Amino acid sequence: MKIFLYLFSILLIFFAPFVGEILINFKEIFFLDDSLSMVFWDLRVPRVILAFFVGSILALSGLVFQIVFKNELITPYTLGIASGTTLFSAISIVFLPFIPLFFSSIFGSLVTILILFIISRKLNSKRLINSTNSILLIGIALSYFYSSALMLVFFISNLQENYSIVRFTLGSLDTVGFIPTFIVGITSICLIIFIYKMKNGINLLLISNDTAFLKGLNVNKIILILLIFITICVGICISFTGPIGFVGLVIPHIVKLIYKQSATKLFFPTLFFGGVFLVFCDLISRVLPTASALPIGVVTAFIGAPFFVYLLIKKSKS
Repeated sequence: MKIFLYLFSILLIFFAPFVGEILINFKEIFFLDDSLSMVFWDLRVPRVILAFFVGSILALSGLVFQIVFKNELITPYTLGIASGTTLFSAISIVFLPFIPLFFSSIFGSLVTILILFIISRKLNSKRLINSTNSILLIGIALSYFYSSALMLVFFISNLQENYSIVRFTLGSLDTVGFIPTFIVGITSICLIIFIYKMKNGINLLLISNDTAFLKGLNVNKIILILLIFITICVGICISFTGPIGFVGLVIPHIVKLIYKQSATKLFFPTLFFGGVFLVFCDLISRVLPTASALPIGVVTAFIGAPFFVYLLIKKSKS
């Protein structure tokens, strides 16, 4: 079963660049002066690789967030980090066009995670919660606030800025060349190395914060470091692709169902299948008979939103 999944996934990644509005033959990719060869090497191959790395980062980030906050509904997306990144990127487009989206996206994600971290410490210090359901609700409230602020930016912006914001908020993997792919790929590699270096601490957090504290771990420090590093990685992804939701929610749960192991043993499968999932969603967006490729955020939302409702119902029954 698992070997079959890996083989199928590798084949999917290999054949994805050949499939789209125009099918490309294997022989045609070697004629470098041909237009189809240019489409393959300059558009589709970078797009598929970008999709894989972005999906990997989002899925692994979701798994680690669920471990840290001990709530299987929490991801960078459901906590409002994507909304914060989108808002600050829109502000940059309208008011600060000289600032690259790369920096405004990272700044927006960091502001959001720091707000959530400070609030969670306040709540825990006052013993108002025993779980992180309140953090999830705060994240949803922040998302609503950011959405309202985004509507205000929409109202102020002109038509061209409006279009840029809409394109960004829908999420897109459109890319030309390998520069964005290279940056996101390096980010993905740094993230997996960082997570594996922090594996022992994450394993203790998975048991309980009290156990981690008794073992000599500075719980607040390690959680803050994890959240900041992961949030920066997510912010880098969003700066190139826009917000892509539900990958960090769907993939960790599916991987847990397949492997049935401790979460800290699922880092690589989550990273790999997160990438494959987004490649698959991108393939769907490109082969549908629409005037242009469907925004990737729309495809993941169609899959992820029902899954989120299912998890809510399951959680309410447990």
